[in-house]
Order: sequence, then structure tokens, then C-alpha cells
Amino acid sequence: MNPGSRAPLTEGTHSPWAPFRHRAFAVVWTATLVSNIGSWMSSAAAAWLMTSLDSHPLMVSMVQVASSLPMFLFALPAGALADMVDKRAFLIATEIGVTVIAVLFAAMVSFELVTPASLLFLMFVTSIGNALVAPAWQSVVPQLVPREELGPAIAANSVGINVSRAVGPALGGVITAGLSIATPFWINAVSNLGVIGALTWWRTSPPPPRRLPAERFAGAMRAGVRYARHSLPLRATLYRAVAFFLFASAYWALLPLVTRTQIAGGAELYGVLLGAIGVGAVGGAFALPYLKAKLGPDRLVVAGAIGTAVALILFGSAQDASTAFVASIVAGMCWIATLSSLNVSAQLALPEWVRGRGLAIYVTVFFGAMTLGSGLWGQVAAMTDLSTAHFIAAAGALLAIPLTRRFKLQMGAGFDLTPSMHWPSPAVAADLEEQAGPVMVTVEYRVAPQGRDSFLAALELLADERRRDGAYAWELFEDTETRNRFVESFFVESWMEHLRQHERVTHADRLLQEEIESFLLQPSKVTHLLAAQRAPHRASHR
Repeated sequence: MNPGSRAPLTEGTHSPWAPFRHRAFAVVWTATLVSNIGSWMSSAAAAWLMTSLDSHPLMVSMVQVASSLPMFLFALPAGALADMVDKRAFLIATEIGVTVIAVLFAAMVSFELVTPASLLFLMFVTSIGNALVAPAWQSVVPQLVPREELGPAIAANSVGINVSRAVGPALGGVITAGLSIATPFWINAVSNLGVIGALTWWRTSPPPPRRLPAERFAGAMRAGVRYARHSLPLRATLYRAVAFFLFASAYWALLPLVTRTQIAGGAELYGVLLGAIGVGAVGGAFALPYLKAKLGPDRLVVAGAIGTAVALILFGSAQDASTAFVASIVAGMCWIATLSSLNVSAQLALPEWVRGRGLAIYVTVFFGAMTLGSGLWGQVAAMTDLSTAHFIAAAGALLAIPLTRRFKLQMGAGFDLTPSMHWPSPAVAADLEEQAGPVMVTVEYRVAPQGRDSFLAALELLADERRRDGAYAWELFEDTETRNRFVESFFVESWMEHLRQHERVTHADRLLQEEIESFLLQPSKVTHLLAAQRAPHRASHR
């Protein structure tokens, strides 16, 4: 058993269209885009419907809360499931359930059976289905394209998701104005059939045979949270996500009211404004490769936050359709630029074994911030007015920039996070029960005097790796008698969990181990210790 570390990769330059050369990616991406457009059409129609049922700002913003809250509550369990089961089968089953709920929702709107409370409930239930599939959808991207095209595929997937978020509501507003409020809900139900068909058509490569049993559900969720806690690249992405989504949620939540009360427009204008967000998002998507090359991901997110603040100020000031239209264009461009950068950063920070759970945590933070922000800005608008709520959100978006600049994105982009399998199987004197534990692993190091400081710095990085992969405690001790002799110790819940560490270690981790070994006078010595258990006492019979 040996640790590992960081491994820089040489990244090639690939066209943003390269993933579409692969038929499976193109088919699944297209079907997902159409389905997502249908989902956002129904979301826009629901928000507009609430303005007719109850126009209080808090109630209108609660539509966004009902849509976002399930992502916050259920994304992590869904991510754990995505890492434990066959992703394709899981997606097909869940999408069928989502379609059934969408049909029920559309029927209730058609027969005018919807009240403010039932509208919020139906939005909440529908969004539970979306929460269940979101981590699995994002984590199947690496199965659709070769590894060298993963970056462009992740960006294309992110663009598709977020363009649909902008285009769908625009179409929903136009269709609502031209046909009926129920039509977008029926389109949503029908659009989901394409996804089910694409998933049924797609044939994945058989996964490699499992050497170890699948993780248990609760343990899988703990492992995902532990990985996120000790992964600096993923944590940086999450901090930057909160700083953006908390304030950007203001215009998504309040736009129906800006249209109806501040500009005195109708559903058609609402659709036009949402369409302008879509146009801005599409334009921003085409400009992304150039902008990323010029600015890099960190400065691009800063630019997105500044542009979002400008859009919020314009929304708050808008007394006519033209000002709101300009605000929507700016908002769409900044939304897609920021969201794409954050999504790519989250993907690149995760190895395959925890990809579903890691992305679920990202989705949880994303929608948690959107949920909190939507409720917050609805309440601020109710206590003050729409303009003030937008201006405060703009100030918050600007203030968050210097507070989060130190959290750098895509720090894992140059690391090879594929399994290295270079830890040898631990020697055991007898068969061990899988759940026996806890296990203490010690590693003894004899360090060259001139390499002491570099060794200690490398061990700090190694500590994060141990914790990410399963250790719940880690310490480094220095011998008081023998100079430059160190003993590392870490604890794992069970023998099975330690065997999983062997499968989780990456090529990046292997390079860190090689770096550490270069500071040593002799090879490190590893010892495995299992918690001692007394044999059960057997009473004697005379």
C-alpha cells in the first residue's frame, strides 16, 4: 500500500464541436436539450400562472423555491445511487416516473384544478424527479466520449443545460400568450419521451468487473461528503458557486413581477424577455472558447459576476421593455459563461468512483443557493420594492468578488484522476471479516536531513488524499529519540473500506508518493493494524 499525489497532464486543444462526432453523445445531448427546454417551458408557465393565482412577491418567488429545493434535498442521495447502480437503467426508470408526473401536472392545469398551494406542491414533486436524475446525467458524460475530449464534452453538456434553461422559459412565455397556459405543461410531458428513447437506444460498454462489493447507501453518501470536504479544487468551485448563484437568483425569481407590475407587460413580453436571456446565453456559449482562452476560468467568473450585477441594476431600473431587454441579454451571457466555467471545474476535480456524489454536492450547492436566494429576494421585495431588491442583489454580487477571489477554479484540470492500482494487496495472516475494524495504517519514514521541510509539505498534501479516499483521522508523529524518523498513521472504518482505498488511489496520488520517496534514506515501511477483539467467552459444562 502506497499513497500518491499530483500528476500534471498535458491537455490538447480540441474543437468545441469534437464531441458531436460521436453518435451516442450527439443523440443523447440532443434529446436532453429538447427535454430540458420542455422542463423550463413548464417552469416559466408555472411562474406566470402563480402571478394570476396570487401575485404577492413572496408567493411568486416561492415557485422558484419549490423548483430548486428538491435539488438541495435529494441530489446527494441521488448521486450516491448513481455511483452504486447502472446509470443508464437508473436514468430510464426515473425519467419514466418524471413523465407520468408531468402528464398529471398538465391535466390538472388543463381542467383548472390548480390552486396556489397545489401549484407549489406539483412543482416540488416534479423537481424531485429532476433532482434524482441530475447527478447521473452529468456523470455519464465521460461514458459518451473519449477521455481526451472530456473537457469539450463537459462544456457542451453545460451549454446545453443552460441554454435550455434560458430558451425554454422564453418559448413557454410565447406559447402561453399565443395558445393557453396548459400547453407548455403538455409539451414538457411529450418532450421527455425523446430522452427515454435515446437512453433505450444507447448501449454502454460493460463496466469492469467489481473486485469489491458495492458500497452501502449511507456509507456511500458519507464518502461523497468526505471527498468534497478534503478536495481543495472542488471546495473552491463550491465557494465560487454560492457567491454567484445566491445573487443571480434574484432576477430569475422576480422577473415575472418585473414584467407584470414594474413594466405593466403581459405573458408575451415575459416570453420575449426570457427569450432575450436565451439569445444572450447562446451568444455567450459561442464566445466561450475565446473568452476562456483570453481570461481563464477565474477571471471569466469574475466578469460574469460583474455583468450579472449590471443586469440586476438594469432590471431594477427598468420602466420600459427596451431596458429590460438589454438586461436580459447581459444576464444570459453572464449566466452561461459563469455556469459553464463552474461546471467544468467541478467535473475536472472528481475521479470516476465519486463523480456522481461529487456532482450531486455541486448541484446541491447550486440549487441550495438558488432556493435561499429566491426566497430571500422575494421577501426583500415584499418588505421594500422590486427595484430595491435588485439593487441589493447587485451590491452583494459585487461584494462577493473580492471575498472569493482566493478560491481558484480548475485546480484539478492538470491532474490524472484515473485509478493507478499501484498499492499492493496488504498481507494478512488469516481471513478477515469485511466489516472488521477500525483499521489503523502506519507508514514509517526515514527522511534525509536536507529534505525535511519538503517532506513535511508533501505530507500535508498526502493527508488530504488519505481523508478523501476514506480515512476519518490522520496524524504524523516525529521520533523523539531518532532524528528525522517519522510515523504517519491514519484510521479507516473497516477492512473493506481500506481495500476500497486501494482502488481509489489515482495516478496523481502515485506521483505524490514518488515525490515523498525521493526525500527518504530508505523505502517507507507500511503496517496494518486491526482493532483487537476478545474471543467470546464460552461457559464450561460439567
